[in-house]
This record gives sequence, C-alpha cells and structure tokens, in this order.
Amino acid sequence: MTKKPKVYALSTCPYCKRTRRFLDEHKVAYDCIEVDLLDDDEQDKALEEVQKLTGRSSFPVVIIGDEIIVGHDEERLKKALKL
Repeated sequence: MTKKPKVYALSTCPYCKRTRRFLDEHKVAYDCIEVDLLDDDEQDKALEEVQKLTGRSSFPVVIIGDEIIVGHDEERLKKALKL
C-alpha cells in the first residue's frame, strides 16, 4: 500500500471510533480528519469533499486507494487493506 488511508470522522460518532480502533488494532497508519473539530471554513471544505466523494454526509468515510468505504464495515476494510 503506497498511500495511507484517509479517514473522515466525527469525534463523537461511535462508528467512527470503531473504525479508528479497527485500523489501530491492525497497525494501519492512516490520516484522520475529525470534521466536527475543524474550524468553520475547514469544516465546510471537509463536508464538501465527503459529499463529493460519497453523495451524502455520512461518517465514517475511509478512502483506501480508489475505494471509498462509507460507514463501519470491517469486511470491506479487511479486503481493501488486504488483511
């Protein structure tokens, strides 16, 4: 895997926490953007990016290469990360 996965999450979202925990347990290095903790302009940009990628505003969003996984889905994460 060349690029680190990117995670768009909310700090209070239980599914986001599960996804981050899953990645941590499998020692996957990733970049995490906690959208609700960003300042207003950055938050707007992040929400716009999530909307553009997924067509909705659901969290978490995990980007692994060309694959975009919306929601906490361990099976898809395992497959995309080749775990």
